[in-house]
Amino acid sequence: MTSPYLSVVIPLRDERENLQPLWKELKGILSRTRNSFEVVFVDDGSTDGSREVLVDIVQQDPRVRALHLLEPSGQSAALDAGFKAVRGDLIITMDADLQTDPVDILMMLDSLGTLDALVGYRVRRCDSLSRRLVSRVANSIRNRVLGEAIRDAGCSLKVFRRPCLERLRLQDGMHRFLPALLELEGFRIGQVGVGHRRRRWGRSKYGPTSRLLRPVVDLLVVRWMQRRRLRYRIREESALMGRGRSSRVG
Repeated sequence: MTSPYLSVVIPLRDERENLQPLWKELKGILSRTRNSFEVVFVDDGSTDGSREVLVDIVQQDPRVRALHLLEPSGQSAALDAGFKAVRGDLIITMDADLQTDPVDILMMLDSLGTLDALVGYRVRRCDSLSRRLVSRVANSIRNRVLGEAIRDAGCSLKVFRRPCLERLRLQDGMHRFLPALLELEGFRIGQVGVGHRRRRWGRSKYGPTSRLLRPVVDLLVVRWMQRRRLRYRIREESALMGRGRSSRVG
């Protein structure tokens, strides 16, 4: 079987009403790229009938695949399962809640250039004031601790080249820190503004506590990883080389 060029990974839990409209919209957008593609839905233990909707979508089009986690395991686990299953050269992630506008995928593919990954940040967010404030505080703390400038760590729309994911090792909760984890591996990350839409059906799976308090320990773990990263220079002498050669690691 020929591998597709694009793979879209969509983690979800209890998004029954959104799935058919999302697939219809996404299919039209991906067709405009003129590239082969696959869409991998990863159901994180839904109980609202999402599984049955996904079975129907899979039967409609062979380019769609559905993975079902046998029990709720979290977004990091759902993404990890999707990353291990995809076959494309470029991997796109997005949520299933229809707040992400699939048309932004076209712009992100054009903007990727020579970068290894491109992450979106939501412009004119259609969320409540309290949610926007919590997100702003969380991003500020994250950037201060990690010494980065990621504008919107919670934006699900991202594009990765396959080598990024081949070296990525996700732990529970670490999906929030994908840019930092990739930079630790030496990959070049860019950012670009994307649209944001109001949620039509369903509800958010994350409250203020999960967005601000629970990731604190994960943030400290990533900071520890940054500080313990191996950095050294080496010079090798070899008769085959004729003279010494220097290189840097980290």
